[in-house]
Amino acid sequence: MLTSCRNVQGISDHCGVLLEIEWGENCREHQVSRLVPVYHKTKVTGLQSFFRGKFAEWASNGSCVEEIWKHFKVIVFESINCFVPQTILRKNPDPEYYNKEVKWLKVKVRRINNKRKLEQQNQVELKRLSKELLAAKKLHSKHFCGQYSEMKATAGLSSTSM
Repeated sequence: MLTSCRNVQGISDHCGVLLEIEWGENCREHQVSRLVPVYHKTKVTGLQSFFRGKFAEWASNGSCVEEIWKHFKVIVFESINCFVPQTILRKNPDPEYYNKEVKWLKVKVRRINNKRKLEQQNQVELKRLSKELLAAKKLHSKHFCGQYSEMKATAGLSSTSM
């Protein structure tokens, strides 16, 4: 939430803007599930025949450009709903502190876990990689929580100094 805003004189004829804001508890926006069109799987022949059927209706309707454009948009959205499949983007289950290293180790552990039934050496490699993954998770979790607590403390200090 914005607390105050003021101009500050800078160098020469430049001015700066000083914004004071209050931080909320959660400063990250969480992902939500949503429908996303999968355009590369579009049913092209059905789409073409649909447009051919609607062309005469679209061309004859409307006396001005705005009406023709509105009608065209309705036809396009109708065609997208009919011929373009959709998929659901789900929330990423990984915590926010996962970086490239942790994700890479996670993939390696998954791969070796799929192979572990085949050979004895894969089981040893699985144990080693699992320990390495857990250590990386702990390290990055502590680092992330430390940064978050520092940010929170800094925000607390600036709000008490006013």
